[in-house]
Amino acid sequence: MSHSQAESVIKNIIREIGQECAVQGQAVSETLVAFMVKAVVLDPRNGFNVDRTLTKNDVQKLIKLCVDSLLDTTSPSLDTIKMQVYFDMNYTSRVELVNEQHRILETRLAPVTREITDNRARTREELESIYRKIVSYVLLRSGLGSPTDIKVVREATAALQSVFPQTELAAFLSLSKKDKERQLKEITMIITGIRLFNKDCGKGGEGIDDLPAILNEAIPAATHPIDSELHTSQEMAHRYTAIMEAVLETPHGDLELRSTKLKEALYNVRQHELATYFCLIIISDVITCAQEVEVMEKQFAAQMEQLKNIVQAKTAVPTSLVYPIFIVLSNLWTSFQDEILLLSFLNNLTVNLQQFLGTHAVLFPDELMSSLLEGVTVKSDEQRIKETIGTKVNISDFKKEEWLFPETTANFDQLLIQYHGFCAYTFAAKEGVLLPGNPTIGVLKHKEKYYAFSSKESAYSFAQNPDKFIQLLAEKAKECAELIQLLELHQQFESLAPYSQLRSGDKHLMKPVTKCDSSTQTDTHILPPTIVKSYEWNEWELRRKAIKLANLRQKLTHSTQTNLSHMRRDNSTQVYLLKDFGTQTRHANYTNVPRPQIFLAGLRGGSPPTTRMVKVNLTRAVDET
Repeated sequence: MSHSQAESVIKNIIREIGQECAVQGQAVSETLVAFMVKAVVLDPRNGFNVDRTLTKNDVQKLIKLCVDSLLDTTSPSLDTIKMQVYFDMNYTSRVELVNEQHRILETRLAPVTREITDNRARTREELESIYRKIVSYVLLRSGLGSPTDIKVVREATAALQSVFPQTELAAFLSLSKKDKERQLKEITMIITGIRLFNKDCGKGGEGIDDLPAILNEAIPAATHPIDSELHTSQEMAHRYTAIMEAVLETPHGDLELRSTKLKEALYNVRQHELATYFCLIIISDVITCAQEVEVMEKQFAAQMEQLKNIVQAKTAVPTSLVYPIFIVLSNLWTSFQDEILLLSFLNNLTVNLQQFLGTHAVLFPDELMSSLLEGVTVKSDEQRIKETIGTKVNISDFKKEEWLFPETTANFDQLLIQYHGFCAYTFAAKEGVLLPGNPTIGVLKHKEKYYAFSSKESAYSFAQNPDKFIQLLAEKAKECAELIQLLELHQQFESLAPYSQLRSGDKHLMKPVTKCDSSTQTDTHILPPTIVKSYEWNEWELRRKAIKLANLRQKLTHSTQTNLSHMRRDNSTQVYLLKDFGTQTRHANYTNVPRPQIFLAGLRGGSPPTTRMVKVNLTRAVDET
């Protein structure tokens, strides 16, 4: 059977079990049904073989066993499993809870934000509608009053007009969507600070509760019931533990203990103790945070007084001085709101956990518990630990095992002790009795895991063959599925060898798988895009803006020339080059003129004293040639 087919079969089984329980009048969640299916399959008493495909009879048997287990109203084990499922589905850390509430707030505000950022208002009525939506957005995000209260709306509108007048809506609508969202958040914080300041001055604050005073009253009120629940669970766990120890000391006590529901009741109250302990951790965080907020509030009171002096002395105050203080006020108030939300969540969680403690009280009423406790000494976890103070494991008695002690180990308190700190040997060897381990006796490091013990003898016995007791503990956890969560055995049961391998040869646990498939995704554009609306690529547009910026109508323009700048101007001219061309006629002709023949006589002189020159022209006439 392929993986997809197996998933389909499991989903059909879970759905059919849920429907069958609904017919019987019991509504169960799919998570609870899935956990119960796993518990029934793991229990070796039911005879399921995980190596082969489930037949039709196996499926019907599995459904019947699960339905019977889910409808058993007298089972403390079922109450413990329900408590574990409810706690896992609802419990969250402080940071996760605050982040989840902020995410829910963003989701609820998304329609209003979209109406504001995507609007392209043009007319006056549309702009006024957008402005009213911004007021509603501010009130919803800040949580200071209801948007349906007219007094609150008027006060918020007046504060908004002082920060963001309606005339700036056009510039706001021209921004990008991300810039609009960022400006809306900033406006909300500033207006929140203004309204808180007005409330402190006695000039406003309509619909604003005094959260610091409420928080100071709510923290003790929330801590007391949780302390009371924890104390009650611890007392019941101590009583059940004492009774189980007394039963084991009697002949055939182990058989008698198996037939009773004492173990299931013990696991039930121990689980409730752990769940309540987690709530106390968060409460301690809340108290610490409240103390820090109180210190911040005192520091801010001085700034508030200074702000009052500045505002009273001047009619106009620079925004650079008051806006940062308003934003700090808003952030401080948001932290107050987060603390109120966290306290409400813890109160609801504590109240809802009580519904899973009724079965063991019915099975073991006060009269029965009194009779069982006759002659039995009830010891608390603290008393058991005090009895073993001063006893330590002798390292020289062991050659291969590694032991850790508080004196020789750095960060000893941060070691992750297996089985929630309970003694591994006592649970495996004494029919599932849960005794707190004392780390000062010595913490055994075995296969990179750490184990604590309730006594020195238990530590020695466990160290002789740790794998044997770890395997015994795993086998016991199969019969009581609530132990998987109570003792934090998830990884161990996920890596168990198949049933066929456990039946043949040496039974051992496979090494936990530490590899997994993972993937990462990198955004194409990590940084948000920046679009400059005022950017121009056209040179003439830039010149036009420069001329407009210069405002030459009111300026005098002049120029100066120096020796260095003289004749530095670069000129260029363009001319047309001369062309060579020729012409041709149809008739070619020529003329021939007579050659001139002129002679001069008498230049050499003669006997007379005067020289006489005679010019003789012998050139022929044109017509004679």
